[in-house]
Formats: sequence, C-alpha cells, structure tokens
Amino acid sequence: MTELAEPFSGTIAAAQLSLSTVAARNLATTTKSVPQMQGITSRWLLKLLPWVQADGGVYRVNRRLTYTVGDGLITCYDTAGQARVLAPDLRELRYLRDYTDDAALQTVADSFVERRYAPGDIIAEAGRPAEELVVLAHGKADKLGTGAYGESTVLEIMTDGRFIGERILGADVQPWDFTVKAVTACTCLVLTDRALAEVSARIEGLREHVRAAQLDDAVADERANPYGESSIELASGHDGEPQLPGTFVDYDLSPREYELSIAQTVLRVHSRVADLYNKPMDQIEQQLRLTIEALRERQEDEMVNNRDFGLLHNAAPQQRISTRTGAPTPDDMDELLALVWKEPAFFLANPKAIAAFGAECSRRGIYPTSTELNGHRVPSWRGVPILPCNKIGTSAGRTTSIMLMRTGESSQGVIGLRQTGIPDEYEPGLNVRFMGIDDKAIISYLVSTYYSGAVLVPDALAILENVQLGAEG
Repeated sequence: MTELAEPFSGTIAAAQLSLSTVAARNLATTTKSVPQMQGITSRWLLKLLPWVQADGGVYRVNRRLTYTVGDGLITCYDTAGQARVLAPDLRELRYLRDYTDDAALQTVADSFVERRYAPGDIIAEAGRPAEELVVLAHGKADKLGTGAYGESTVLEIMTDGRFIGERILGADVQPWDFTVKAVTACTCLVLTDRALAEVSARIEGLREHVRAAQLDDAVADERANPYGESSIELASGHDGEPQLPGTFVDYDLSPREYELSIAQTVLRVHSRVADLYNKPMDQIEQQLRLTIEALRERQEDEMVNNRDFGLLHNAAPQQRISTRTGAPTPDDMDELLALVWKEPAFFLANPKAIAAFGAECSRRGIYPTSTELNGHRVPSWRGVPILPCNKIGTSAGRTTSIMLMRTGESSQGVIGLRQTGIPDEYEPGLNVRFMGIDDKAIISYLVSTYYSGAVLVPDALAILENVQLGAEG
C-alpha cells in the first residue's frame, strides 16, 4: 500500500514583483517642514496694540495737573512669622505723602500691631468710633454699606494692601460709616489713635506736617474735579449778561516719560552650515526666524510683566478689583466693564482663566457669544473679545488676573511704543546687524527689538485680581 505524502505545513515567501518603498525612498526627495517651535503663541497683545513712534527713544505722557489723593496700597511683608508694614509705603496715606523723614516713618510702622480674624469676623463695625488705621496685610474682606432701601450692599472687596481709617491722622474721631467683614482668614496691621498720639509726641514736627497737609488737601479738593484733575471753571444755564468765570488748563509739571526697553541676542551660525546646508531651506533665514519669534515672545512678556512699564504693574489702584467668590463670574467681568466703560477694546486673560470663566457661565446657564476678530472666532463678553495670553502667569495658589483695556492715542488708551526706521531694520522696531566672522569661522548677527508701553490715562486699564482657576484634572 502506497503511503500518502504529508501535506507541506510551511510557507513559501512570495516572489517580490516590484521595488520596495524602503529602497525607493533612497532615490526620492523628502518633503520637509520648516523648523517648528512650540513656544510660539498668538501674541494678541502685540497684534492689537496701536504702535506709536517714539522718536528719540522716549515717549512723554502729558496730563492735566492731578492732585494726588493717596489711595494706593500699603505694602506689608512677613518677618519671623509676623506681618509688618513697609515704612516708605506709609506715604500712600494722603497726609504723609510728602513726609520725608524715613526714620520717623519707620517708628510709625513699628507701632502697628497684628490682629487675626477668622472668616465672618467683623473687622470694623458701622457706628462704632473709627479710632484705628487698619491695613489688610493678608486675606479678603467685604466693605459693607447700606443701600437706598436699607439692604446691605458690598461697597468694595478689600484685598492685600487696602486700608481704612486714614482720617485718624488729621481729624477728630468719627464713627465708621461702613462695616468690614472678613471673607477669608485675614491678618490686619492696626495703628490705634492712642499709639499714633504717643508716636507723634516723640517725633518732632509730625503733627505740624499732618495739619499743614490737611489744609493743603482741603484746598486741592475744592480745586479738583471728580477725577482728581485741576478744575476748569465754566458757566452754563445762565440768562442775561453775567460775569463769566476765567480759567486755564493746568498741566502736570512732572509728566512721566517712558524709555524704550530692549530685548536682544547674538545669533551664531557656522560658515560651513551656511555654505553647504542651505537647500532646500536657507539655514540663516530659519535660524533668524525662530530667534525673532523668541524675541517677540519675550517682548510680549515684558509688556505684561515688566516692573517699570508692564501692564500688570501699571494699573492705578482704583482700577484694581478682586473677584467676589474666587472664580471669575459674569458679575466680575461686568464690574471690569464698569471701570473701562469708554470704548473697551478687549479682555486679556490666561487661557485657564478663560476656561474658568466659561465653566462659571455654564454653571449659571449662561452661554457667552463669540465674535470675529482678524478672521478668528474668539469668545466675548458683552461684545468685547476675551483673548488668551499665557504671559499672564498663575500663582502657587492657582490664582491669576484678567485685564481689560481701551487702546489708542485718540481714545486716551493703552499704546505700544517703538521706533521704526532704525539701522538694518528687519521688521518694524527690530533690526539684524552683521557682526562679522571670527577666527573659528562663526558668523554672528546682533538681533535687537526696541519697545515699551504706556497707559495714557488711568481709566484705560483695569485688572481683576485673585482670579481662582479650576482644580487640576
């Protein structure tokens, strides 16, 4: 009997009938992208700010004469676990703003005592004698008043550096006409009327200075308009031929000047790279493109955060408000609009703050509309665009700020400053200067950009502070 052959269980490789793609790629030209860079952002601030030519590298902001009302913030700091008042900042008090004795101010600062309050505690109560100067060192508190129909209303949300009771410096004791209630745990620094009297007895000339400043301030109040500017006397609604008032517009004798700032670097490219590796892309061109992108990112960061001219540090104290509950609410955004109500241009916020605002709107069943801006659909509130800017940072406690601004010289708004027509200009306000080739065959280029920013009048910029972001996912 013949045995049947076992079936073949292996596999036979199929014969290759054409050139493989792996081999073919050896002869093909690879399509390449230009070098990509994750650090490039939309840079809305640089795009939308009106840029003003600053000839001579300096821009002077001339304003009407303004009588300083001393409504800033008093800085506090911690040392050995205890809060202290920064003595020079006591000049934020209207009757000490021209006081020059630093040692005396330090003595006054040392007379403050620390008090701590739990959420819900009363810091100052309406109707009780206002015998203390109270500085809120840390925390958040509501300043409460009585509305037209007897209801309690929030007059102001107090945060770090705000103070009450300034009038103990130059007036007889009067009752508080508001109540201050702690919203969070608060640390306050308090100067009592008795402690101030003891300090004044030891410091020669302090009481006389306060009395003189009080008289000068009363005269300034009579001559100032609601914005603190010197008044322009006018007549209206009259009949016949009355004697018309004479007037003139007084100017600030010490206007602020903004000098152009600079961001620059030296770009280095080896001549061998520039000579041999320039196809299909020019190596120097690509190196320069990415370097300029980095400089523009730094420029926007400086426009937001620079201590001298950055927007976060140049908003007037009366143009800074705090969130009511932490998360940014429609009410908070409306309050910003009430501060910049003359032709608001756009909000600027960290992307996470925009997300937190969207979440708060969704929680309330509110759905903000979007608007078109430069060919993009962007979120908006009350028709004002809300634009992302990652240069507005976040704190360790996951809080940030939201800005609202009016822009342009003609609108007395926020402007950008630069100088065009500079030597070797590559872009407006940016130049690239050849520095030569060294003995290592390295080509060097100096890349520089010049810029600054200015807030022409205080109500052109407002900031919502203590904006709480959502929890990390």
